Amino acid sequence: MQSTHDKKKMVLIVEDDFLLRMDAMAMIEEAGFDVIEAANADHAIAILEARSDIDVIFTDIDMPEGSMNGLKLAHAVRGRWPPIKIITTSGHFAPESGELPDGSKFIPKPYNFEHVMATIGQLIA
Repeated sequence: MQSTHDKKKMVLIVEDDFLLRMDAMAMIEEAGFDVIEAANADHAIAILEARSDIDVIFTDIDMPEGSMNGLKLAHAVRGRWPPIKIITTSGHFAPESGELPDGSKFIPKPYNFEHVMATIGQLIA
């Protein structure tokens, strides 16, 4: 039986583009994390309300479907689930200083494996 120290960290990937979501899931699973997916912010909120094992949320900012984009989702997560670490990403938008919740990180698209893994590592250290 694994101790809580051996428990894999759970990463929630929120990305509306199916292929990008699959790529991100494969990359983060390959790095040894457990992964769960959501196609939009509303789905992500439903997952967060149903589960207590999410350690990191990795969300696209640009998501036209649903009631909020990734930036609003990041703020909602920070407000309701403060321990969850937040990484936002976008290929079209770079948040201004102060637009992201405290303690969260931004990675521009196209992102690479090493940058994403280093950022997750920093956040969960």
